[in-house]
Formats: sequence, structure tokens, C-alpha cells
Amino acid sequence: MENQVNGKMSSFITKKLLPAILKFVNTKAVKALQDGMVYALPFIIIGSIFLILSNVPVPAIATALKNSGWSAFFTQAYTTTFGILSIWAAVGIAYVYVRNEGLEALPAGLTSLSAFLMLQMLQVTTPLVGVMGKSGAGITNSAGTVVLSGAEVSNHIDKLPAALQSFLQSPVTGVINISWLSGQGMVAAIIVGILVGWAYSKMIKAGWKITLPEQVPANVANQFTAMIPSGVILIATMLIYAVIKMTLNTDMLNLIYNSLSAPMQGLSDSLVGAILIAFLVSFFWFFGVHGGLIMGGIAGAFLIPNTANNAALYQAGKLSLNNGAHIVTNEFYNNFINLTGSGITIGLVIFTLVAAKSVQFKTIGRIEFVPALFNINEPFLFGLPLVLNPFLAIPFFLTPVIIAISTYSVIYFGIVPPLNGVAAPWTTPAIISGFLIGGWKMAIWQAITLVISALVYFPFAKKYDQYLFEQEQEKARNEGLEI
Repeated sequence: MENQVNGKMSSFITKKLLPAILKFVNTKAVKALQDGMVYALPFIIIGSIFLILSNVPVPAIATALKNSGWSAFFTQAYTTTFGILSIWAAVGIAYVYVRNEGLEALPAGLTSLSAFLMLQMLQVTTPLVGVMGKSGAGITNSAGTVVLSGAEVSNHIDKLPAALQSFLQSPVTGVINISWLSGQGMVAAIIVGILVGWAYSKMIKAGWKITLPEQVPANVANQFTAMIPSGVILIATMLIYAVIKMTLNTDMLNLIYNSLSAPMQGLSDSLVGAILIAFLVSFFWFFGVHGGLIMGGIAGAFLIPNTANNAALYQAGKLSLNNGAHIVTNEFYNNFINLTGSGITIGLVIFTLVAAKSVQFKTIGRIEFVPALFNINEPFLFGLPLVLNPFLAIPFFLTPVIIAISTYSVIYFGIVPPLNGVAAPWTTPAIISGFLIGGWKMAIWQAITLVISALVYFPFAKKYDQYLFEQEQEKARNEGLEI
């Protein structure tokens, strides 16, 4: 009876549920999102190096770098790489969308960038607003010492003529607000990238283009080909900006952030969100579908902004949950939920090294040992296999969920600090990646998660190993009789 129920459940998932999910995952928009975000990775990783250098966790070195001025140089390098990741997303997503349609793609990427910038008010709040008043930060010197308190700043401003006070406290206009170029503008960049890619492709295929004679060089002709679709998109973008500014006195990026980005980031940054992501990675993989790729593409749209926000807080020396730091970030996903590979299968590797009896388990374990150090576990997924393996299904599903809950909890209760926004490459070995993304406490916690994996997998692996061992013994006996 139980086997019939399991069979029906498996049939429903493989015939009904997975095809629908795969149809969604393979849509043009989702493919553009997945592949387009890849273009941001070099800047995220390189920017993380500059972030570490600008915030060296050794006080003496940090002070020396600050006094020498190099800390400011590293900060600028971080700001113009990791700090503008929404730009890379806006360009990359539109580029990939149009490239996948078989068209000249770079003009679409640049059109997306222009549209993304056009949708925001080109202004920033004057620095005076943040330093004035009793709760203001005050004015500090190069050493970080407050030389004029917030109250003192207000008193001095109050003595000026009203017109001058108004001028000094008005927003600075004619500048790009860099806040929207980081994680805060990521969802808007994704939407713009997808819509621009879609509209550009549609217009080109519909023949909305200027065709020049064959004698005109291709590089010149391509730009005229892009002129009409790019022009239509940018005119429409300008009109959208104008309507929102005149009717609501805000811009599209603010609307998207407040109505969509903030709620979705909040959901992804919850315990429920962490559990759901951890479960779905293993769920997809169990049926042979690349769970890491699917969830990385979908959840990354909200987890990468969480990482960027934490990086900004870390860079400002304000990394704490009270200051708005996120618990679930892209590094939470890469370096805990997928630690040593989807399903956190290091526990299986440990079992094969110390307790396995079957030749199959031992052989696959030796093959998997080195890849596991770099968070790759395809030898286990398909060689053991873990895919559709009822013996190991429970630990494969359960281990990431346990790690997600426990890691969320140790950060939430202040046992370890929030992740600092440093984006360690996903192939960085465990413990080393923990130190990079959260310091020595996070490295210790990451080591503990490896132990948890071993404890969860061990009894199930032992049972499966015994099953394989008995099969091998039976095969050996039969072969012996035939001889």
C-alpha cells in the first residue's frame, strides 16, 4: 500500500508538477534572468576583495590603511564594482534576452541601462540632513572624531537667512543616486532588463528598423538598426517617468522598491524563506533537475540585494541586525544551504572514508572527496546516486533544512554576526569561506554544520551501504558458483 502511494506521488511530481515548473524555468524571461545575472559575478567577487581591504578586521592594519588614504581608494573600488551591481543586471539581462533571440544584443543592453537610469530622479539628499539635529551624526574629521555635533550644526544653520537655509537643505540635483545602483535597485533593474529585452526583440522582428545599403559598414548599419526600437523604448520610459513624477512626486524605482522589492526581500530574509529555499534545492535535484541553478536564478534576484545591503553596512561599520542587516543573503544560500554541494553531502563523504563496506560506496566516495572540498557533488548525485534514491531521500531533504534553520537561528540570536556581504566564490572550501563571509565565528559555525551533516547522513548511509554490500556479496557468490 505504501509503495503504491509513493508511486502515485512520484508519478504526480514527475508527470504533472515538474513539467509545469520546467516550463516556467525555461521561459525567455527566466533564462535571461539566470544567464544575465552571471555578468555581475566578476564585479561582485572582485568588489568583495576591495570590501575586505577597506575593512581589514585587524585594528592596527585598518588604522594604518585609513591614515595612509588607501582605505578610501579601496572603498571607491568597491563602490564602482560591487556597489553598482544593478547596472550589471540591467545590461546583462537585456543583452542575454536579445542574444537568445539571435539578434545583435549590445544595443539592447545599453538601451536597458539608459532606461534604468531615466526612471529615477537624478538627485540625492544633501549631506546636511543626516548630520543636523539631536539625532544627527554631526560633522567628523578625517580621523572620525566629531568636531561639530548635530545640535551645533542646526544652531549654526538656523542663524543663516531663510533662503540660504532652504538652499543648503535642498536635494542635490543633476546627479545619479548610487543607492539605486546597488541592491536597492536590483528588482527594478531586473524588470527593466526583461521588458527592454522583450520589447527590443519584438520591434526588431516586426521590422521596426532602418536598413542601410550593403555598402555601409556593418558596425555603422547595426547602430541604425537599433535606433528605432531604442528610440521607442526610451521615449516610452521618459513618458512613464514624467507621469509618475507629476502625479505622485516620486519615481518608478521608489514605487518598485516599496511595493515589490522590500516585501520580497523581507520574505526571502525570513526563516520560512530560508527553509523553502533549502527544501526546494534538494527537491528539484532528487528528481534529476538542477535545483541549484533553478533556485539560484529565482531566489538570487532577492538574495543578491540582501548581500549588497549587508556589504554597505559592513563598509560603513554598522553591520548589525538592529541596523537592518539581513540574515538570509546570497552567501547564506551558497555557503550554507549548498555547502559541499546541494544536499550538504559532506556527511556522506565522511561516512565513505570511515565506515563504508561496499565497493560502490567506497569507490564513489574516493571520487567525490576532492570535488566536495570545492562544493561540487555531481559524482554523488548521479554516481551513487542520490537522484531518486529512497534510502537517502530523508537526509538529502532534511540536512539543508536543518542547516538553514540552525544558521538562521545562530545569527538571529547574536551567537554569530550577520554575514558581512563579502561574496566568496561558491567553490571556496568550507571554513575558509566561513571566515571570509563572517569572520572566525562563522568559520567555526561552518565547521559545526559539517558535523551536523555527518550525524544526519550516517544512519541512512549505513543502511544503504549495508544494502549495497549484501548485493555485492550475493553477486560474488553467484559468480563463484558459475566459475
